[in-house]
Amino acid sequence: MAAYVAPGGEFTRDTKYITTRITADGRDGYPVEPGRYRLVVARACPWANRAIIVRRLLGLEDAISIGFCGPTHDQDSWTFDLDLGGVDPVLKIPRLKDAYLKRFPDYPKGITVPAIVDVPTGEVVTNDFAQITLDFSTEWRTYHRDGAPDLYPEDRRDEIDEVAQRIYTEVNNGVYRCGFAGSQEAYEKAYDRLFAALDWLSDRLATQRYLVGDTITEADVRLFTTLVRFDPVYQGHFKCNRNKLAEMPVLWAYARDLFQTPGFGDTVDFVQIKQHYYIVHTDINPTRIVPKGPDLANWLRPHGREELGGRPFGDGTPPGPVREGERVPPGHGPGR
Repeated sequence: MAAYVAPGGEFTRDTKYITTRITADGRDGYPVEPGRYRLVVARACPWANRAIIVRRLLGLEDAISIGFCGPTHDQDSWTFDLDLGGVDPVLKIPRLKDAYLKRFPDYPKGITVPAIVDVPTGEVVTNDFAQITLDFSTEWRTYHRDGAPDLYPEDRRDEIDEVAQRIYTEVNNGVYRCGFAGSQEAYEKAYDRLFAALDWLSDRLATQRYLVGDTITEADVRLFTTLVRFDPVYQGHFKCNRNKLAEMPVLWAYARDLFQTPGFGDTVDFVQIKQHYYIVHTDINPTRIVPKGPDLANWLRPHGREELGGRPFGDGTPPGPVREGERVPPGHGPGR
């Protein structure tokens, strides 16, 4: 297994991704085309969870197929161990790395999810997780479902980008800076930054239901995937232990509000989330023992956030039931 803790200091994430884009005009050589591409994800991964949520909220299931890797991986690649024979039924490969090497034979970097693969060629197109969801909202608009929300409205993009950037540096990546810190000094610095940002978010959300405007946007999706993993993983495993999420009233109610919104909680697999972090990060958890808790029933408690107003889907409507074959397995979430 790979080592994750930064030797001797601060964890720095490699942010250089495959930046090829799938666009309506096909300027990078990959035009928007329904049925051509496969989104490869792992439910365990917060960056991939964003893509799962946005694809479902926008109703892109018929336009972009989805393949699920298992919750754990070795230092080489994510694998399709949930599928019959350990092979993705569409791409016909056992390891996501195969799609990366098909396009880049000497690909030198980590194999990450989410990734979008061009089915006809079997080649990876992009793993740029931040751009993937924005392009789902903008470039794939022709194939959105009737009633799809506008997660990236033009008149709010500057504010969404600003809020999302702070969430990324201080929260999404902040928990990793705590967990993978290689020194006490680096850990404490990361810890202080993380909780300063969570306090800022609590103040912001105390008087408004969503992060930007009165509807769910891309910014909410990006915060949710970290919050939903906070108590099961980050609070203990990554030593983010000033408070549990359940002890931060505003953020806890906000997270429950989103969890109970179609498209959010129905994408979350708590079993796979815990398996991933506690089994893969052997330099943090060498026993690979997966915690039994926490109790998940509280995710379904009333949140009271409706009192703040807001229209979750704006002028749109909630997505329909989760598609067959894409449902979180029974027992992997509260009330399932």
